[in-house]
Amino acid sequence: MAGCIDRGLDHVRAEQESIRKYVKDIEEVAATLEPGAESCADRQEKFKGLIDRFERTEDPIHRHMAALMTSFLAGLFVAAGKFEEIKDNLDLERWFRLPKSHERRIHGRRHAGIRIVQDGPTLVLALDAHVAHPGPFTAEDLLPYRTAREPACQREALHRRKIMRKARSKKKRPILLAELESRYRETPVF
Repeated sequence: MAGCIDRGLDHVRAEQESIRKYVKDIEEVAATLEPGAESCADRQEKFKGLIDRFERTEDPIHRHMAALMTSFLAGLFVAAGKFEEIKDNLDLERWFRLPKSHERRIHGRRHAGIRIVQDGPTLVLALDAHVAHPGPFTAEDLLPYRTAREPACQREALHRRKIMRKARSKKKRPILLAELESRYRETPVF
């Protein structure tokens, strides 16, 4: 069996070498996106430099990477330096049902994600609560928030979503239309 594996690896060795080079390029791009010792402006310059380097090559994969990076450029470095302290806590995101990093950061299509739009007013505060709190939350810590309600804008967004989901459903659309018609007939005309 080991001989078969070795023969198979020998057969694709050239492709693996080219893939390893692409992986190094992707690691360079990823390093420009991670906040660290460098400022946002420095990382943005490196990102643009990588785009230029990829555009100058004849390799179609590098050209595709450059086009993709250019499309993401509008949203990746928004408000340079202003939000440097905001970092995704990836360990917490893996273990809890939290918005993942792609939902939290504005990407190239300038859209923050449906979950942030609908649950954002309360969700973002809950996600970053661990930053200001030194340890695990206890019942006493959470007691003042027992009567808290979600803001009206969040309730309205969730209500609009329910209506739009019914409107898209082939089964529930007639029921929704009947409800809307009955509401229309019940409203007084002045």
